[in-house]
Amino acid sequence: MSLDIQKNRNVKKYSFQEQVLRVFWILGKLAFRLSPRFLFGYRRFILRLFGAKVGNQVNIYASATIYFPWNLKIGDFSAIGENALIYNLGPVEIGKNVTISHLAQICAGTHEYSDPTMPLIKPKIMIEDNVWVCTQAFIGPGVKVAEGSVIGACAVLTKDSEAYKVYAGNPAKLIKDRVINR
Repeated sequence: MSLDIQKNRNVKKYSFQEQVLRVFWILGKLAFRLSPRFLFGYRRFILRLFGAKVGNQVNIYASATIYFPWNLKIGDFSAIGENALIYNLGPVEIGKNVTISHLAQICAGTHEYSDPTMPLIKPKIMIEDNVWVCTQAFIGPGVKVAEGSVIGACAVLTKDSEAYKVYAGNPAKLIKDRVINR
């Protein structure tokens, strides 16, 4: 094993407080996961207990995976669907009226690949109001999903989006404007 790789393994990636929270979250996650489908209020309570800032009438399904609740902020009337993954090593902020569909992945953690020790980095993800992240879409580290954007099914968004636009593909490309009919 090279010295650089060994050096990376010896780097402290989490504070003592985070390590303690992670141990307790094992129990919290179990209580979250075992809750019946309709107990959205209970799951909001569990997440708030572990430091998440969760708005009113937020529906998060029990099968969703939230790595670190203390790094999650989610606005009123938003939803995280079944088997969605919120890999929030860094902060993830989700606005109001946002839908994160089932099997979508929000990834706020990566490694600095240009450094031979590949240190862990935790860039923030910001998902603004009225966004729809469709099924199996991937939002990469450090990305800002602008208000009203739609990130299509299986899209891979690695760069900031523009407001009220629809994106699809891998890598995600602008497809068209999102027109809201009222």
